[in-house]
Amino acid sequence: MARSPFTLAASVTSALPRVGVVGVGALTEGASGRFDSAVAHLDDGRRVVVRVPADAAGVPELVAEARALRALTPGVRSLLPFRAPELLGETGLGDSRAVVVDFLPGYRVDPAHLPAGRGAATSLGAALAALHALPLSIVRTEGLPVRTPQQIRTDTARLAERAEATRRLPESLAHRWRRALRADELWRFESAVVLGGTGAASFLFEDVDGIPQVTGLIEWHGLSVGDPAADLQWLASAPAAADDVYAAYVAHSGRAPDERARERARLYAELEFASWLVHGHETGRADVIDDAVGLLETLAAGVGDDDIMTDAPLDVDEAIALLDRMPEAGASVIDTSMHTDAYDPDELSTWVGDDPASTAQPEDTVEIDLGARADHASAADPGATAPIDLAGARAARTAAERDERGAPSPADHDLDAAADAERASEAALRRWLAE
Repeated sequence: MARSPFTLAASVTSALPRVGVVGVGALTEGASGRFDSAVAHLDDGRRVVVRVPADAAGVPELVAEARALRALTPGVRSLLPFRAPELLGETGLGDSRAVVVDFLPGYRVDPAHLPAGRGAATSLGAALAALHALPLSIVRTEGLPVRTPQQIRTDTARLAERAEATRRLPESLAHRWRRALRADELWRFESAVVLGGTGAASFLFEDVDGIPQVTGLIEWHGLSVGDPAADLQWLASAPAAADDVYAAYVAHSGRAPDERARERARLYAELEFASWLVHGHETGRADVIDDAVGLLETLAAGVGDDDIMTDAPLDVDEAIALLDRMPEAGASVIDTSMHTDAYDPDELSTWVGDDPASTAQPEDTVEIDLGARADHASAADPGATAPIDLAGARAARTAAERDERGAPSPADHDLDAAADAERASEAALRRWLAE
């Protein structure tokens, strides 16, 4: 059962003993039930967010998040063109842990709704370039994971082999991935500070002169040294904006050119489906296996016999030329369908009051359309590379493992008991994170 905002507010006073809580409300973070969260209004005027794992499976991620935020010293933060939450305190809560961070305003945008052109897309590309330009010592000093290109290539090959060993992987995909893994050119890259697969929805936007700009990043648990392409894999589920995001990323990058980053990002996105298949096989879940096989067969039909590597990667000069040709974006083109009660302070103020005994219902969060799955997305243009619903492909392990343990889901993420099999499958895939 999900913890109440009042229970979470009590942990704030434990983590921050010299402050008082004068208002509290539920907080929806789009975390698919992995955490119980609340926003608290303190007597010194600040708003803070408290997060507690919904069950034991979420503890490692919260611990990693706290470690990553500690690594972001004021000097590191000054190198970023956006804000990161500040770790204000930690405390025990029963058998679990609570983490308190400051509240960052803004709204989020699902990648499937990210518009092309200047604005949100180009700001995202520039933000990712700034993140990947951080010194590697930030990660190494804190003892966070560091992986070399060879280690990443080996781990990627191992996942593909495990998927093939299930004997349920379409042969055309197995050949496609083997060709990519054998291509030495694809794996010549420089490791960088990464978030280990962050998506567009991890970033917060605010309108600056009517143009959406990245102003914050709220998910840091994957901070490590690794392949920058891992943080670009979500481009496979943002068909409208992918070219503009990547062009801005290349143009703003001060690192050595990585002409094959986008192909590796595509490979990682496709392998999310392989992870789902392997998970189903190793846990004996026939429903997961069947769903993964369906997704993989659809992907195989969409990509045909094409190779992941293209003949003409985008270089820096081409990226700058592409940016110069972009029209100015108007505020009306942005789809803010991921406006949330978690990160809209103006709307939040309607239910966070000054009365410490008061509480109010959280604002309804607009239902997020994760976009069409690959079978529908590829139908419009059979010759194009099939888009991938990466938000769905990454979503499953938490929900699946909770089902296996028999643990109840938090109330704000309950599934409708009358949902049909397709909807249940999508819900199971909402938060798949390969660990």
